[in-house]
Amino acid sequence: MRTIGIAITLVLGTTLAGGLGAQDVQALLDRRVSPEVQRAVRDIAADAAAHGLPVDPLVQKAIEGGAKGVPGDRVIAAVRALAGRLAEAKEAVSEAGVAAPSGDVVEGGADALNAGLSRSQVGELVRVSQPPQDPGLTLRVAATLAALGVPAAQALQLVQGMISAGRSPSDLLGLPGQVQAGVARGATPAQAAAGLARAAGGPPPGRAPDWVPPGQRKPHNPHKP
Repeated sequence: MRTIGIAITLVLGTTLAGGLGAQDVQALLDRRVSPEVQRAVRDIAADAAAHGLPVDPLVQKAIEGGAKGVPGDRVIAAVRALAGRLAEAKEAVSEAGVAAPSGDVVEGGADALNAGLSRSQVGELVRVSQPPQDPGLTLRVAATLAALGVPAAQALQLVQGMISAGRSPSDLLGLPGQVQAGVARGATPAQAAAGLARAAGGPPPGRAPDWVPPGQRKPHNPHKP
């Protein structure tokens, strides 16, 4: 099973989104990727910046590919695909009510999309991430859970349950490690996540957030709407 460690510190010719200038992009790529890749990534980064997208993850994707010896055409394709996910993530976050999302939140949304969460699930995570929760962190945690093998809907419900239970951002940050520990003890990722949801007092996998255990729901009062 593929595991991913969570890491959260969690206009062309002028300044690009994400704090990188055009010359910075050139300098970062110089001697790390081929001239062909450099030209392509500069163009992709300029277009991304023009649409308010973070540029740094695009540059880092190219550098990663170059370090691994990935053929240039594949590096370009991967950078272009990432730019597409960033654009989709920005739209999802904006639709969730964040008019001007930060680059970190957009990147977190792109990570979540890449891990298998849907656009609507990304938006839902952003909506529930009210202070003290940070939507960028929340999205990265859910993305990492999904990358570990937790079904996307279950990852969403686990994070929602933790937030509803009043857990802190650091508690959310520990979820991937707890899932990995459960897997090391013989559980599947889904089983490990289900155990964490029960411990947090959240709904079991597949249940709506307002689910109440049998016998605990109060009878309907006909005199109240």
